[in-house]
Amino acid sequence: MKPLLNTLHVTTDGAYLACQRETVCVRVERKTRAQFPIHLLEGIVCLGRIGVSPGLLDLCGRSGVPLSLLTTGGRFIARIQGPTTGNVLLRRAQYRAADDGERSATVARSVVIGKVSNCRNVLMRAARDRPEDVSAATLSRAANDLSGILQTLQPPRSLDVVRGYEGEAAAAYFAVFDHLIALQKDGFRFEKRSRRPPLDPVNALLSFIYTLLLHDCVGAAEAVGLDPAVGFLHRDRPGRPGLALDLMEELRPILADRLVLSLINRRQIAADGFRNTESGAVLMDDATRKEVLIAYQTRKQETIRHPFIDEDVPLGLLPHVQALLLARHLRGDLDGYPPFLWK
Repeated sequence: MKPLLNTLHVTTDGAYLACQRETVCVRVERKTRAQFPIHLLEGIVCLGRIGVSPGLLDLCGRSGVPLSLLTTGGRFIARIQGPTTGNVLLRRAQYRAADDGERSATVARSVVIGKVSNCRNVLMRAARDRPEDVSAATLSRAANDLSGILQTLQPPRSLDVVRGYEGEAAAAYFAVFDHLIALQKDGFRFEKRSRRPPLDPVNALLSFIYTLLLHDCVGAAEAVGLDPAVGFLHRDRPGRPGLALDLMEELRPILADRLVLSLINRRQIAADGFRNTESGAVLMDDATRKEVLIAYQTRKQETIRHPFIDEDVPLGLLPHVQALLLARHLRGDLDGYPPFLWK
């Protein structure tokens, strides 16, 4: 199993990344502020105006450490990585499965079952934790709606039907998402999901953490030899990592949504850490962004019992475990793809 390593997030505007032998040097105003051995990193994420030396790009490519470039708001710009690795036979099996409508629908159905089940459990847990709250009944009703969708997804379905139920489940889930926010309601209201751009602080948090999770899922797919661009639920589109988006669907409720709710409900962040731009987009300030990054990295180190492999797994390794299980299914070692079902 791939060891849980760290992702280096660089957020200081104007910072410059260089290499010194086998280490990554972070320089600010020509002074080295931090230094990290390359073999201790699984990825580098640069947010904002960050410079990168050609020498470091060469080191990252040779070491298999991908470098992602994001805007300060978390919008993905580009990803730089070394030569493609992995077994060509596995990728050929992935492409054949993606071109087969029935097999694509089977994998997509498993992914959606995992996503809907995990969303349902987020709602049910919140309802149980606040039984006297007026929101508990609303959350329970939405959870029951998701249970109905899960029942409908049990028999084989076509890919279009699976996508339709995924959209229906997402609408039901986000329709009650505001009820999951217990504190700081004046500053953190959620009306609907807005992506490009995020129009309120809650959507800004969701989009930012989804981008970080996507980075991890792309790396997980590459690490096991899969092509992150060729998905099953998310079909081919130039520049879109379809398979990585598939992998993150079932992990969003646990690794992203619950983290956003925790940051708000535990008052780890405040509404004054966000600002509105002229375009209407809502962005985090530097202090809030760093708080979110620290919380995300800390969250990834928590362990959970994986229901399929029956082992304790750090949350940060879930993308790698699921990518490995998908690879085994595509090779024919597993009859189906087992999604991660959070209890």
